[in-house]
Amino acid sequence: MAQTEALKVEAAAPVRRGVPGWVWQSSTVIALGVLVIVFTVIGGGVFLTPANITNITYQIAILAIIAVAQTIVMVVGDFDLSVGTTATLSGATAAAMMIGGAPIPIAIIVAIAVGAGIGLINGTLVAYFGISPFITTLAMMTTSAGLTLIVTDGTTLYGWPEEFGIIGQARLNGVPFPVFYALIVAVLIWLVLRFTTIGRKWYAIGGNSEVARLSGVAVRPTRMLAFVSAGALSAIAGVILVSRLGSAGSGGAESMMMYAVAATFLGMTLLRSGRANVGGTVIGVLIIGVVQNGLNLVGVNTYVQQVLIGAIIIAAVLLSSMKKKSAS
Repeated sequence: MAQTEALKVEAAAPVRRGVPGWVWQSSTVIALGVLVIVFTVIGGGVFLTPANITNITYQIAILAIIAVAQTIVMVVGDFDLSVGTTATLSGATAAAMMIGGAPIPIAIIVAIAVGAGIGLINGTLVAYFGISPFITTLAMMTTSAGLTLIVTDGTTLYGWPEEFGIIGQARLNGVPFPVFYALIVAVLIWLVLRFTTIGRKWYAIGGNSEVARLSGVAVRPTRMLAFVSAGALSAIAGVILVSRLGSAGSGGAESMMMYAVAATFLGMTLLRSGRANVGGTVIGVLIIGVVQNGLNLVGVNTYVQQVLIGAIIIAAVLLSSMKKKSAS
């Protein structure tokens, strides 16, 4: 009973907010709405067309899965720089196995196991050996990138069975399959974090690991499980990406890591506590997708886009920090 009360203590204290507070709390959602309006006006009527909306969701679907994976780790107060390279390595592993004659289901299972294995190593080093998550996952990011080069032999892989392409290229009523995968993953992880014991334990560890330990939470294995889950989800994203692209190389999802971080930090601004949460992460991914698509429509080059994404990360971190201070 004491453990349950300790884990639910934050939810038991509602906060009254006036209109200024509501605007402050909803600033990220408001920003998304403003961006949509701006790009609708300057985009020549193209931005809000069904075709372009479908294109945006298709482009951000895999990023959404990787961002949700990052969210799980950040819920427990850690950080994972290897989610992008984990996705790339896992996708390349599945591709290499299928080219070698392995059945598609077996190749996918092995790829997910590779991702979970990377998460297991990360989690073990962080939770049991006390190594910094930043150092651990930075080293794993480099290691995974090197392993991908070994698996692909530094080339681009292709030539697996055509049926594999259905996973990432098929559509249902005009909506690409990856969009459904992203929705399923987001809803599933939201349910886990919101309604399950493991989700409450993850949040408790992220709030204060010592208090969680004194409340009866097995901090080390629970913390490690967050990394394993993130690795497995990253692997799923990598498999979908390879299917969508029709090829597997050494740089498939590596660039998505920073976008996933940006989306997660943006999502953290939605809660007064400044904690990572799936709903906020999805909003963050949408903001990034809208910014990239809108800037492409108006002809802004990718170099400027990277600068703007960096500015978004800084703004999100500052806003999240300010909300944490106001909540304390």
